[in-house]
Amino acid sequence: MIVETKNQFDGFIKKYNKSDSIVIPILMDKNLHPLNTELSLLYVNLIGESDYILAFDHTEANSLPIEYLSKLNNKKVKYTFNKKELNHIISWKNVVDINLCHYMKTNQPLHIDELGTNAHNYFNSTFYHKNNINRIIPILKHLEYCRELAKLLEKEIDEPFDKYNDDVIDVLTYIENSGVRVNPKYVGKSTYKHITKDGKYYTEYNIYTSTGRPSNRFGGVNFSALNKKDDSRKALISRFGKDGVLVEFDFNSFHPRLIANVIGHKLPKGSVYEYLSNFYNVSYEEAKSLTFQYLYGRIPDDVRQLIPFFDLVQSYIDIVWTTYKTDNFIKSDIYNKRIYRKNLQDMNKTKLFNYSIQLMETERNMKIMNKLIPMLDSYKSKLILYNYDSLLFDFCMDDKLDFLKMVKNEIEENDKFPTRVSWGTDYKNMKDITEKFSD
Repeated sequence: MIVETKNQFDGFIKKYNKSDSIVIPILMDKNLHPLNTELSLLYVNLIGESDYILAFDHTEANSLPIEYLSKLNNKKVKYTFNKKELNHIISWKNVVDINLCHYMKTNQPLHIDELGTNAHNYFNSTFYHKNNINRIIPILKHLEYCRELAKLLEKEIDEPFDKYNDDVIDVLTYIENSGVRVNPKYVGKSTYKHITKDGKYYTEYNIYTSTGRPSNRFGGVNFSALNKKDDSRKALISRFGKDGVLVEFDFNSFHPRLIANVIGHKLPKGSVYEYLSNFYNVSYEEAKSLTFQYLYGRIPDDVRQLIPFFDLVQSYIDIVWTTYKTDNFIKSDIYNKRIYRKNLQDMNKTKLFNYSIQLMETERNMKIMNKLIPMLDSYKSKLILYNYDSLLFDFCMDDKLDFLKMVKNEIEENDKFPTRVSWGTDYKNMKDITEKFSD
């Protein structure tokens, strides 16, 4: 049934409140970020019963008030392909990301690119330069597509992995919602259509990677690897104008400290590479290069004997590898995510260690941000980018230095993971202000 009137909706909601469901949003423009377009239709499959199309903005139907979406927030479970996308449309309780369920079992995302109808292919190829194509693709064709996708999703329904389904997806939803303010002068022509009227550009995180470390790109912009040599970073500015600056917290020696934390080895509060350079008897830069060479290559026996840290690291690597071969999987240290042997190719000790450290890095940051984000509600400043070993904030001067001290204290976990702090009017021209936080 196509639901387009209040009476039809009232009849639908009575059945909806009695059943778990599969929900699939159809946005007006699939080429835009979910925060930069509107909902056209909502497909709802009451599992084991009937299915419905709720019309909110389509040329073939009357429009339901968008406020009706909040009436769908009940205690029943709602399964969807992309919870983060749905979060951008409406925040509901008890939403399970089916793509995540599949990924946790296979270490691969659920591929749906081949799903579709001839009508979708025709409209998208013929009118690719037009906006809001989904508003004119016939509703029955959308229904045909949604039924095909719903069958695929129903086969993948499994117990949700709560820490990822809730903590991780909701953290990334928050950051995407914040958006980044851009200076159009430094933005490529192909990205103009993604800039909102108030100058924001929304990012999109993808957690379905081989290591679990999120990528972050949208509209041709890779926010995880913005070029430091050209003006790419200069495009990012504060939304608060003269009353704001960008502030970055960059974790010092992040991977060595993560590893030290898990193996129970205490590193000094100061520079890790300076500390290790005393063992190597080389310069700071050489020490940094050697450290990464040993951590992600091979640790020589003489280095193990000379430096207790590396001896413990090698023992940890051996234990992880033995567990992997014996149990056919390893578990992450924080959220107990499993990496299955059957899903990985050409694995060796070093590569597996790299996987486990990147996963450790990701989960530690997600845990910290999950705790931090509710604390930001009483401030104007926004967390706008997460880049592996750094967090970028759009800082409003009204929040004062106390806000930055609070953030620094929370993410450093009592000096276990010290940060270097810098700020600037744009993301390229950043000045180190770490000394402002010294006691």
